[in-house]
Amino acid sequence: MQDTPNTFSHQHASHCESGVMSAIVRHYGLPLSEPMALGLSSAVSFAYLPFIKLGGLPLVAYRMPPRAIIRGLQKPLGIRMRTETFRSTERGEARLNSLLDEGKVVGLQTSVFWLPYFPDDMRFHFNAHNVLAYGRDSASGEYLLSDPVFEEPVRCAPADLARARFARGVLAPKGLLYYPETRPSEPDWRKAIPAAIRKTVRIMLRAPIPLIGIRGMERVARAVERLPATGDLQKSKLFVGHLVRMQEEIGTGGGGFRYMYASFLEEAASLAARPALAELAGELVEIGDGWREFALATARMIRDRDPFDPARLAALLRQQAAREKTFFGSLDRAIQ
Repeated sequence: MQDTPNTFSHQHASHCESGVMSAIVRHYGLPLSEPMALGLSSAVSFAYLPFIKLGGLPLVAYRMPPRAIIRGLQKPLGIRMRTETFRSTERGEARLNSLLDEGKVVGLQTSVFWLPYFPDDMRFHFNAHNVLAYGRDSASGEYLLSDPVFEEPVRCAPADLARARFARGVLAPKGLLYYPETRPSEPDWRKAIPAAIRKTVRIMLRAPIPLIGIRGMERVARAVERLPATGDLQKSKLFVGHLVRMQEEIGTGGGGFRYMYASFLEEAASLAARPALAELAGELVEIGDGWREFALATARMIRDRDPFDPARLAALLRQQAAREKTFFGSLDRAIQ
């Protein structure tokens, strides 16, 4: 699978991992939209993990863990992805250079904070940002990167990229790189799409752990409801602000992923010859709007434009949980 840098075409995307995997699959011969990459890998979910801390606050995720899209696309597309991590910066850099010299495009897990091409107000300590390296500038040594959240390709000096690839902390990338060892093949859509949807439905409705799926949303609502509504509100506001940041800023979050999954359902309706999926897509868009309404209500309370009201925020979360429970129940019936 020999490639040269000038054969790669950058494409702006909504989310880093789905955007990178869509680009890799497309580069190696199979047109695959970003929503299809998300849906086919069964990456939509919800999790509330209070025992895992980010900046002292519980991990809240609106999608499956990092690398789930990388792993999840392998079986339906018949593509074998190789992943490698490294104990030293030198070995990680040497391996990346070797793969690029072979003409491969290579996915990388990085820390947003150490990527200098990000504006200062967008740089924070998040260690699971995916970018795609597709070459090096022979004169400057800079890496040519396709970062899905940017409209145009970017460049990064070797020292900066090494620091981003080997950042420490939660979700430390350890120099992770990944690339395909085989070319993708078009799946039997009428089998692959229902199988992917069934997995997502199981995660949202029937996860054995009460911190995952709909029950996870209900658990978060209870946690918000218990927050103090008077006195020193700093910790309370930090908690609900963290929910919104995880939703809207990290990994496109709740609303963004729901919109993208709705696009997947519209595309899947045609490929799998199941028109009911397109009808459900509109319902999911409205659910995505509900997540954005929760974010707006929270932001107004944090900025003291509205009184801080944990009970109201908890009610909005329970409403979202109920709507998603109904939606995924309908989705389950649509693929029977």
